[in-house]
Amino acid sequence: MDPITAIAASGLRARMEALDLLANNMANASTGGYKADQEFYSLYVAPEAQDNEPPSTMPVVEQRWTDWSQGLVRSTGNQLDVALSGKGFFAVDGPGGTLYTRNGSFRLGAGGKLVTADGFAVRGAQGASLMVEPSRPIEISGDGTVSQDGAVIGQLAIVDFTSTAGLAKQGGGYFRVSDPAARPTTPSGTSVEQGHVEDSNTGTAKGAVRLISVMRQFEMLQKAISLAGDMSKQAIEEVAKV
Repeated sequence: MDPITAIAASGLRARMEALDLLANNMANASTGGYKADQEFYSLYVAPEAQDNEPPSTMPVVEQRWTDWSQGLVRSTGNQLDVALSGKGFFAVDGPGGTLYTRNGSFRLGAGGKLVTADGFAVRGAQGASLMVEPSRPIEISGDGTVSQDGAVIGQLAIVDFTSTAGLAKQGGGYFRVSDPAARPTTPSGTSVEQGHVEDSNTGTAKGAVRLISVMRQFEMLQKAISLAGDMSKQAIEEVAKV
């Protein structure tokens, strides 16, 4: 394979991976607290090409990374909706252990248990589930304290981590700890806003613009491969004439 075709093919593969990330981001544009995935590009140099002058390099997606920037905090007026202004996550009881999420669109489950939209119990600061009286108003203060009729029910478990690199996406806007070195800490300067939810930090408009850009790059690389093929064909025909 000639260098032009090889480099263009490598670029096509990288753009295909970028398209997969974009598709997932756009599919989660309406998922509360969703954090977009982005790609980190690098150049690959084959060991056998190290001695070439200049060496042949190929673009590759070296790794994926998560954009942890906060999404728009939107007012809903629902007393069970809460958003985090600042760093941190809500802790919930997932099917396989503790999960973490920025999606504070909660509801009441059986017996007045505070749960996520997927039915996972929201954990209190002491580790137990939070139980409230469904027929009475619920007040949630800036530090996550949950009260009814002036009586404190409990406090939302809100945690941050020494390194978000130790978190892995679980799906549905949830994260799990994938690296034991990522230890939970108490977030500083974070406040809870009742009656609000945090939107995804990716939007359909932004995703559409990025999608068009990647598709154009994809088309250009396809043309490069086609051109390289035509050049190779022409060279072979000229050699055959000789």
